[in-house]
Amino acid sequence: MRGARAHQGPKEGTMTPNESIAFTHATILDGTASMEPQQDMTVVVDRGVIARVGKASRVDVPAGARVVDLGGAYLLPGLINMHVHFCGSGRPTSAGDAGALMKKLDNPLGRAVVRKLLRKSAQQQLASGVTTVRGAGDPLYGDIAVRDGFDAGKYVGPRMITPGTGITVEGGHGAGLFAQIAESPERAAELVREIAAHGADVIKLFVTGGVFDATKMGEPGVLRMSPQIAAAACSAAHKLGLPVMAHVESTEGVRVALEAGVDTIEHGAPMTPQIVELYRGAAHTQLAGRKPSLTCTISPALPFAKLDPEKTRSTDVQKANGDIVCEGIIQSAREALDAGIDVGLGTDSSCPYVTQYDMWREVAYFAKYVGVSNAFALHTATAVNARLLGLGEETGTVEEGKSADLIVVERNPLDDLCALRDVRHVMCRGAYVERPRVKHIPELDAELDWIMEQPVP
Repeated sequence: MRGARAHQGPKEGTMTPNESIAFTHATILDGTASMEPQQDMTVVVDRGVIARVGKASRVDVPAGARVVDLGGAYLLPGLINMHVHFCGSGRPTSAGDAGALMKKLDNPLGRAVVRKLLRKSAQQQLASGVTTVRGAGDPLYGDIAVRDGFDAGKYVGPRMITPGTGITVEGGHGAGLFAQIAESPERAAELVREIAAHGADVIKLFVTGGVFDATKMGEPGVLRMSPQIAAAACSAAHKLGLPVMAHVESTEGVRVALEAGVDTIEHGAPMTPQIVELYRGAAHTQLAGRKPSLTCTISPALPFAKLDPEKTRSTDVQKANGDIVCEGIIQSAREALDAGIDVGLGTDSSCPYVTQYDMWREVAYFAKYVGVSNAFALHTATAVNARLLGLGEETGTVEEGKSADLIVVERNPLDDLCALRDVRHVMCRGAYVERPRVKHIPELDAELDWIMEQPVP
């Protein structure tokens, strides 16, 4: 909780998933589209699974279970963050010669340092109420190693969906830092197979440029990856049963990505009628059994639009392009929802002014700028995100038989999504963290709080 002694990661009051616990006198928000507060409820968790959900008067607490009386506090599904880089804190900084730095770290000691950094970031996500994260590309396959450590119970951390390193092109977004370069379609397919062999859950492409690598004012999201390279990567991934996510920040880039077979468009841009049909599956190039979706990421765009360039360490050109990208992300999400296209939520953590503990802000931005209800925003950050990750049968709602991925907050987020800022308890796959501690960055919090107060144009 804010104001309390801070440390990195969820350490205080941790219980193992093999123990039983009963949350009593809970007010449940179950994560479904029609959720309303259910008062005086009991939730029993046994061996990491939600065993019973019901009125306190009708649910027997098992003998020997730990009882946590919530006193009317709100119990809801853990948040799910669809887009996270774990390699940064959110403090504005220059990547410098990232490629040279990664080469220096590509040794046993350097990889251990990277893994520790990524693990601490993932644990910050958990401490802030995020129980499932999908990575978006990090150095040296460190995210896969961290995922494996969490899965093995070596550390307490969130469920992780990991891409390892991404795939880009020469001069493309992420080159050298969290993406490898594909010079040809053949090399792209080879990289997909290499990344899959390391244990990746998803393949990440960087189809367009971003705000920082745009060279002309008014031209962010320039297409960098050729349609042939993108298609080769998607085909190779789909043959392995892996979905593909792609960084895309222009309308042209969205078209190329969807035609190539990308399954989730990250960030997005204004749509055309052709793009709407591609989202509806007109290209028939996506992973079998699914239509493509959009991941809305307002968090990295707003600071460029709202703050002075010196604060985000950007140029006037980058500031102008950031404004365009911000408007495009918001417009894309609105258009997608209007067209019945699935929209998920992610933060793009590690970008300037995007911390590892602010998924709650993305949920609030989604409601504020896209214009959805608080309930729909919370439903999206839980049940919808779970479904889009292929985890809808496992997590995303407070429901018997599902994984015990739960958070507790004092106030009703349906009244004010800022209630998600202060998490009282976290449970992930049955591992219970009482009063988790987030290591805040006060100077960023102050600017982000100011942004949160600004009216919608």
